[in-house]
Amino acid sequence: MVLLEFEKKIGELLEQLIKTKEIGEQSNVDVSKTVEQLEKKLRDTRKEIYSNLTPWQKVQVSRHPERPYTLHYIKAITDDNFIELHGDRHVKDDKAMVGGFGSIDGQTVMFIGQQKGINTKMRQFRNFGMANPEGYRKALRLMRLAEKFNKPIVTLIDTPGAYPGLEAEERGQGEAIARNIYEMFSLKVPVICIIIGEGASGGAIGIGVGDRVLMLENTWYSVISPESCSSILWRSWEHKIEAAKSLKLTAQDMLKNKLIDGIIKEPLGGAHVSREEIFNTVKIEIKKQLKELMAIDEEIRIEKRINKFSSMGKYSE
Repeated sequence: MVLLEFEKKIGELLEQLIKTKEIGEQSNVDVSKTVEQLEKKLRDTRKEIYSNLTPWQKVQVSRHPERPYTLHYIKAITDDNFIELHGDRHVKDDKAMVGGFGSIDGQTVMFIGQQKGINTKMRQFRNFGMANPEGYRKALRLMRLAEKFNKPIVTLIDTPGAYPGLEAEERGQGEAIARNIYEMFSLKVPVICIIIGEGASGGAIGIGVGDRVLMLENTWYSVISPESCSSILWRSWEHKIEAAKSLKLTAQDMLKNKLIDGIIKEPLGGAHVSREEIFNTVKIEIKKQLKELMAIDEEIRIEKRINKFSSMGKYSE
């Protein structure tokens, strides 16, 4: 298990627990009581640490290398029938954006989301979850396909941002994201958006306009990453901790400011600690939200979606 810098105490306890179990196996000594005490201390320590995480620490948890990604969620919560669809029908198939039909307990759903790689080679293949314009155009094509067949849409957001390369800008990165935002407002089918990791900038909101926008407990959602904010304001990444606090990017901050509709609780220690638990929790939440949304009249649902986003923020003329 990969441990983060603030999990030093957890690491020490895990090491003690492993050694104690090894001693018990090798010497046939009953160490069950010691193991039980260490496991309790481990749970208590995790609870103490994770109930007092700073915004920067939450950013670190959201980037944990063992955290499940979009395809992990899709394959775990669908009925073993996910069919991935490819290409934007214009330029190419963007590997950083994935999507396709799958069913949850018999209900067909269009899943769309950014996909990061599980190792160095796959991260390069997936462009670190940073989609090009083709990715957002593919996402929009799949949304229209879902609308055509009257199937609800679930987007899973996990990106450090849209790809900022020159070639992406030349092919209309800004227009592609803006088009998605515009079109998602008027989709006739229910749309659920879930931030499962990082939710940075237009790269996230390009598939983030929905009837319900939810965040996992240890994720972040902001116009810019803490490092980029620090480099702009202080000309250095050294102030990223301060930037993370000032950006109000945690799920708790976002809910308080009425920018999201709810928070999905993670297992103690983060989503990576118990994948089965977080997959089951997300599946239950999706089914619950779909049931509520599908009971609402189509025109009323669209109107509520538009009004929700239109009422965000303050302005004066």
